[in-house]
Amino acid sequence: MHLRTALTTAAVFAALAATLAGCSSSAAADPGGKIVAVGAENQYTSVISQIGGKYVAASSVMSNPNTDPHTFEASAQIAGTISSASLIVQNGLGYDSFMSKIEAASPRDDRVVITAQKVVGAPDSAPNPHLWYDPKTMPAVAKRVAAALTKLQPSHKAYFAANLAKFDASMSTVTDAIAAFKSAHPGVTVATTEPVADYLLDAAGVDNKTPWSLQAAIMNDTDPAPQDVAIQQSLFNDKQVKVFLYNQQVTDAITANYLKLAKANGIPVVGVYETMPTDGYNYQTWMKAELAALTKAVESGTSTAKL
Repeated sequence: MHLRTALTTAAVFAALAATLAGCSSSAAADPGGKIVAVGAENQYTSVISQIGGKYVAASSVMSNPNTDPHTFEASAQIAGTISSASLIVQNGLGYDSFMSKIEAASPRDDRVVITAQKVVGAPDSAPNPHLWYDPKTMPAVAKRVAAALTKLQPSHKAYFAANLAKFDASMSTVTDAIAAFKSAHPGVTVATTEPVADYLLDAAGVDNKTPWSLQAAIMNDTDPAPQDVAIQQSLFNDKQVKVFLYNQQVTDAITANYLKLAKANGIPVVGVYETMPTDGYNYQTWMKAELAALTKAVESGTSTAKL
């Protein structure tokens, strides 16, 4: 969903002024000589950490899976963290536009900003901003991260390259799981609220019966059209879908109604996340856990509301 961030302008720019007053033109680093890096969302931080390893001090702006990312507020502290980073990875497509605003207010000659939207070549008109669910996105981002870290610390080029190779190898477990699901359950039908996991569903050959216009309306916090509501309700009442996937981090009266309909009609539910769950997951294990939850729902009717 597009973030409706509430930037506290005075506080943010006060923080930037204080931070910039103490910054030099040299590469930002923590006292241990590590590259200071920031991921706008913690799934991107996971990639940074896996590639950068011991030479990177990485933090996340958004990382709490128990909160609604759509009401995120960029605080003065966060603005200071962003302004001090030499490497930033963000999503783009309007999802985290506050990042660009803060970066513009605190320019650094040594800073590298990687935007997933640009990496994958998605146009500004792309309707679904949840790029991290596309299995092609993170390998491409990881390659850019390795290049950026090498630029910042050339002496560790071989280390970053080795970590990139490990990342790419581990991503094969994700793509293999997607291929296995697609082979075992071709064209399985589901309903959704928002297009959070749509890229993953598409890759897995899933047939999402929910009208796009309804998904977009819920994503953008507008009222769905009555005809779309009727179609969605019929998916449950007529048992036209095997699974219902919903945004676990953003629930409202509409979602509650669909959860009720799913339960009444014996349709298992799967909660999908916008930010990576923090209970021991990295990006790859998170994606596999979401796919495993979908598999359990299809094969045994087991619901997984929370990972």
